[in-house]
Amino acid sequence: MTVDTIRPTRRGFLMGSGALSFALLASGAATILPAGAEAQPLPDGRVTAWVTITPDNRMTIMFGSAEMGQGVSTSLPMIVAEELDADWSTVASEQVSSDPEGVYGNPMAGGVLFAAGSSSVEGYFTYLRQAGAQARQILIQIAAAHWDVPAEEVTTHRSTVLHGPTGASMTYGEVAALPDPVWPSGEMPEAELKPRADWAIMGTDVERLDIPGKTTGAPVYSIDVELPDMVHAALLLPPVEGETPTLNSDAAARAVEGVVDVIVMDHAVAVLARSFPAALAGRDALDVGWTETSPFRMANSADELVALAEAADDMSADAVVWESRGSGPADFAAAGVVTGTYTTEHVYHAQMEPLNAVASVDADGMGAEIWLGTQSQTASILIAAAVLGTTPDRIRFHAMQMGGAFGRRTVFAREQMRDALLLSRASGRPVKVIWTREDDVKNGWLRPATVQRLDAVLDAEGYPTALRHRIASPSIFQFAMPDRWNPETRRDLLVMEGAESAEYAFGTFQAEHVLLPRQSRLSAWRGIGWAPNCFARECFLDELAGRAGTDPVSYRRRLLAGSPRALAVLDAAVEMSGFGTAPEGRAHGLAFAGYKKTLATGVAEVSVEDGQLRVHRFWAAIDPGMVVHPQAYRAQVEGGILFGLSSVLRERSTFTAGQIDQSNFYDYEPVRIADIPEIEVRFVESGEPPSGGGEIGVPMTAPAISNALRRLTGEGSTRLPFPAQQA
Repeated sequence: MTVDTIRPTRRGFLMGSGALSFALLASGAATILPAGAEAQPLPDGRVTAWVTITPDNRMTIMFGSAEMGQGVSTSLPMIVAEELDADWSTVASEQVSSDPEGVYGNPMAGGVLFAAGSSSVEGYFTYLRQAGAQARQILIQIAAAHWDVPAEEVTTHRSTVLHGPTGASMTYGEVAALPDPVWPSGEMPEAELKPRADWAIMGTDVERLDIPGKTTGAPVYSIDVELPDMVHAALLLPPVEGETPTLNSDAAARAVEGVVDVIVMDHAVAVLARSFPAALAGRDALDVGWTETSPFRMANSADELVALAEAADDMSADAVVWESRGSGPADFAAAGVVTGTYTTEHVYHAQMEPLNAVASVDADGMGAEIWLGTQSQTASILIAAAVLGTTPDRIRFHAMQMGGAFGRRTVFAREQMRDALLLSRASGRPVKVIWTREDDVKNGWLRPATVQRLDAVLDAEGYPTALRHRIASPSIFQFAMPDRWNPETRRDLLVMEGAESAEYAFGTFQAEHVLLPRQSRLSAWRGIGWAPNCFARECFLDELAGRAGTDPVSYRRRLLAGSPRALAVLDAAVEMSGFGTAPEGRAHGLAFAGYKKTLATGVAEVSVEDGQLRVHRFWAAIDPGMVVHPQAYRAQVEGGILFGLSSVLRERSTFTAGQIDQSNFYDYEPVRIADIPEIEVRFVESGEPPSGGGEIGVPMTAPAISNALRRLTGEGSTRLPFPAQQA
């Protein structure tokens, strides 16, 4: 099939007879563009359309975040549609592929197109409410002018404008067909946005807009794209990072039917063929040698864990202070200080859709058309321009849906796009690059391993008057995002976030990062730093509660007394689960966790059957602020819990002499259906603005399970994944 994707531009939105488009300006003002009208010159020139309405009363709402299964293709348009007072049954949505005028970007991400860290709804919420409210006001102004009545007498209801005194009405589509000039609208004061009590779309379980198409297989992913004269590329990648190939012979590869060319690159050898199976067969026939000079040939994951443990315990080792609060330094070397050590191993993203990219480079080699599933359209365009040594305006980019991402498709997907561009320029043809599952596992960008040491000075009742959280780990930023790495401050958000323990009253508190050189490729993984850091802290607090002779709920309730939101989710989870009343042979464990502004408590019910850990039920109480789309948010929490469970039971990446030991799902095994517990999620809304849901399920899960195991057997796990005899 040939893919023809229309790139969204201010003129593109005006295509089609009678369409009416709303433009939200960088200044916060809005304007309306009738069909056929030229965009009016504006001082800053930054105009783009969010909503298109056609005479048949259908509307399309654009969204800037990338859709990767989390549901932003529905939740973000819900925000616009609510303030627009739209009839949801008439709404469709379309993902933005590029943003040359700089107005589609996520305000929370510095105004770029970027979807990661549960930032989409939180970042766009106020911005899109403004866009919807302004569009509604413009419709009212146009209708009032048409009827020659005061705008104050005109209102709206479900895609219809109404004039009460005369009974006149028009659908939004009829307004769209009126030959009206451009109508400006100023920024809407927050007081004029819809109060929560009047919401008819947000906060409801509308059906997701992407589900009907996914049910019938209609969506096109980048792996589906077919172009005239396109070839498929299979890459022979180096066995160890940083090594270069020497092609001994490609005769057997070229003899494979369908193989078009063999291209030696500085980091791989590519076989181009008319089909992907032919490309794979040609790759298998290559005779290639490698330089074998990489320092990573000395890298072993077992040795790395030993080095991390030694660094965590070495108080003379240089450490970066991440968070410090309280009255002053505590004597953590004094007698009676309680210490706990916790280890989290490497894990791989295991997204279902294989990594892939399609590129067609222009004849002059200085421009390209690209199809890619990415968590950042902006970053991908900039990287593509850098690869070709050109400017971003020469990149025609098509952002595709993704079959899972979890951090792997941020800037970390640049390898496939880079190679597709280089191979297309070299071959003069469009090229589709696909990594097999084995390619991805063997070359995965892993969540870093950590060894975490916690030290507590306790009062007479066993509560901490001082706590130190010391995390030994290499830096993600330094490798994966060097443009964000400051070698002077050495602060790594992706490793350390969540170590703040901000809701807890520990008296004196310090979190610090002991940096070691990396031994593998590194990236963020779902739950980011919060997942390993909450695991260590929450397991440690359960141990402290046991030493104090009190239960884990009362212990945390006292430490969280200064945070009403934290207490609310704690109490809700206890009530939901009937904490402490597990059936015979089972036990409950509890963990409080956060992710940015989202707070949660999870309770796990576990047993050990035939020597194997079994999680039967899991309860989660979440305070996410406001919930725009409960159905999607609940699914995100459930998915996060399953990620957390998978990191407990099975998932582990190891490497020997620089090569990852696992190769596919038979030896890198995610959680299976038979392992999945009954899950119940309850929202404990505080009325705060929306905060993210994609990550919060992960941080609470592992410590809740470990703490349940401790209550059942007397010993929890201090390691992720749990040792085989526990999992």
